Amino acid sequence: MSVADLVQRKNIVVTGGAGFIGSHLCDALIKEGNIICVDNLISGSIANINHLLQLPNFEFIKHDLSEPIDLDALPELKKFKVPFHGIQEVYHLACPTSHYEKHEHQMATVLSNGLGTKHALDIAVKYHAKFLFTSSSAVYGEPIDAKSQSYTEDYWGFLNQLGPRACYDEGKRYAETLVDIHREQHKLETRILRLFQTYGPRMSMNDNRMVPRLVTNAIKGEPMVIYGEAGDSTTLCYITDMIEAIRKMMKSTLSGPINVGSMTAVTLKEVAETIKSLAGASSEINFEPESPYTHHRGVPDITLAKNKLGWFPVIPLSEGLKFTIDDLRGSDVVGIDEVKI
Repeated sequence: MSVADLVQRKNIVVTGGAGFIGSHLCDALIKEGNIICVDNLISGSIANINHLLQLPNFEFIKHDLSEPIDLDALPELKKFKVPFHGIQEVYHLACPTSHYEKHEHQMATVLSNGLGTKHALDIAVKYHAKFLFTSSSAVYGEPIDAKSQSYTEDYWGFLNQLGPRACYDEGKRYAETLVDIHREQHKLETRILRLFQTYGPRMSMNDNRMVPRLVTNAIKGEPMVIYGEAGDSTTLCYITDMIEAIRKMMKSTLSGPINVGSMTAVTLKEVAETIKSLAGASSEINFEPESPYTHHRGVPDITLAKNKLGWFPVIPLSEGLKFTIDDLRGSDVVGIDEVKI
């Protein structure tokens, strides 16, 4: 691919692009443009994007977005002619996931939601780029009436801004505010998607989220530990469905927020039993008290996503879990999760 070919393509920034969701998004966008993947690797991994690194229209920038970034000045991006060609789209996914449970990452999480979002928005303002922010169901906080509460986008949420999850939950709410203010004051084309629980290949084996933890337990023949009660429920949306939602949202004229996720609640016990069966494991399924970091996400009302985006999830849970188990089993064998730079 020549320099002339590169200049004819869109320049697209994906923050958090080496993470679980971000790396899949880079895969989906690589045919559309020049991908500038920005990640500090707190919860991302080079292993997730290793297959993209040799492509001429992909560039990885290791950078912590709590600090400003000047894309014009980066020698790695000269081939994309950023000062002349600009940036057309910014997808802002950068934020540690479950790592805020480790106290050393709480500050990184809140700064990523605050300063990180501001600096990502600065890129969009400078180049007049479209901007998409992946928010979270965490903005709704805890259900007031029942754990199975269905959330619509006009629900304001019930959060403890000083609780153990505040760096993430309250951080996402603050980030949404930043995005909305920039939309109004800078006339930016912004989009806000509220992602509910997502799973699939490339989830970290060291991640304390439920699916990779249970899969790891099953693969290793260890007890599968569920933090909660057998009847507690969750929703799970497969990664390819989520990527399709993100792409549809960016191509739309909607600013959001819009919920995306599975509208089908399943019990934690059902999830564990399905993983156990698909992995061919003999592990016991045990229940322990919830962690203070546990989040009862409830069920998304995806009426807007269906009606406005023409989107709804299509991958059945059993099929998605099989893909996830196969991937995590492979990463465990070759130690791929340890690959960093």
